Amino acid sequence: MHAILAERPRKRAARTRADTPALLKGLLFGPDGAAFSPSHTRSGDKLYRYYVSPTVLQHGAGSCPVGRVPAGEIEAAVIDQLRAVFRQPEIVTGTGRALRSAASNLGEDEARKALQQLDPLWDELFPAEQARIVALLVERVDVGLGGLSLRLRRDGLLGLVAELARRDASQSREQVA
Repeated sequence: MHAILAERPRKRAARTRADTPALLKGLLFGPDGAAFSPSHTRSGDKLYRYYVSPTVLQHGAGSCPVGRVPAGEIEAAVIDQLRAVFRQPEIVTGTGRALRSAASNLGEDEARKALQQLDPLWDELFPAEQARIVALLVERVDVGLGGLSLRLRRDGLLGLVAELARRDASQSREQVA
């Protein structure tokens, strides 16, 4: 315990933040346009993660209509919205068309298969890989009193589908060999 407390506070805080996954770091914005920061607190052995508005940190509670949101809840809501997007036929079709027009050997069937396999695969991914995929797909998440809205990166979706299709093709080749 003494060694932990002897460590410089900034260094200790940075290490603690590094150990705490923040899926939406740099992507979550409040009604005032300010980017929320990941934070956490402990009560006994329980860790409570949340995202907090810098407006609240600077001016106190009540200075922003959405000052603090539970990390688990907002992250789950974003993942649920992404999963819903992956199931939309127009997204699958549009992604397939964009892949074809990019002179790729991938099309709508490969896009559909890749997006369908992401849903069951998600829970098996390490938190760092989940964060990489979210950063690849999501440009911005705006949270307000009325809920949240996602702005997706179109190029990110194409890149992810191509990556999943290549992974699937190499696994198929390995099974044949």
